[in-house]
Amino acid sequence: MRKWEDLPEFMKCDEVKEYYNILSRKKVSLILKRGFDLVAGVGILVVTAIPMLVIGIKIATESEGGVFYRQERVTTYGKKFKIHKFRTMVANADQIGSAVTVSGDNRITPTGAFLRKYRLDELPQVFDILSGNMSFVGTRPEVVKYVKKYKPEYFATLLLPAGITSEASIKYKDEAELLDAAEDVDEVYITKVLPEKMKYNLSSIRKFSFLGEIATMIKTVFAVL
Repeated sequence: MRKWEDLPEFMKCDEVKEYYNILSRKKVSLILKRGFDLVAGVGILVVTAIPMLVIGIKIATESEGGVFYRQERVTTYGKKFKIHKFRTMVANADQIGSAVTVSGDNRITPTGAFLRKYRLDELPQVFDILSGNMSFVGTRPEVVKYVKKYKPEYFATLLLPAGITSEASIKYKDEAELLDAAEDVDEVYITKVLPEKMKYNLSSIRKFSFLGEIATMIKTVFAVL
């Protein structure tokens, strides 16, 4: 972790300080967390290289557009990066709909629906884990426009790398269905869904431990199955 004085100015507030003090006492768990990300990330890359190649060919032959979806997201200390995900929607989906996806979204391709169901679209995020932009467990990386709507306390989630899964992701694994009936998807997400997810994200920071993150990964496997 950075020293408090080296944090971005927007994070230097009393609301974030509480969580910073908690994490600063968990140095061993933080080291184990990064070590696990590197070792497990390399192992997963080796095992899934061929399946990812097959998925990539299927995506490329099914519809126009690239194999990967590279949307700008926000991670540790407000750093912006382009996330790696298999493309599950038609080309230019961002320009013809919301930044979040609803149930039955007509922008989703047939292969994309299958990948989303089993979260296989997130396999390429192993590259983001190895680069340090993400971790296996952590707050899901939001797009810039949603981060701009954060309350001061929410910035505490940026003390750790964004993650592939989290307690909030498990609780809201059917998020698309929750947003399905909304007239203004972005407004409902910002005012209702995001605050509820943040309760779980902030609670996870308060209780942060390496073993706790392993438990979250196990829960995720069962949630997907």
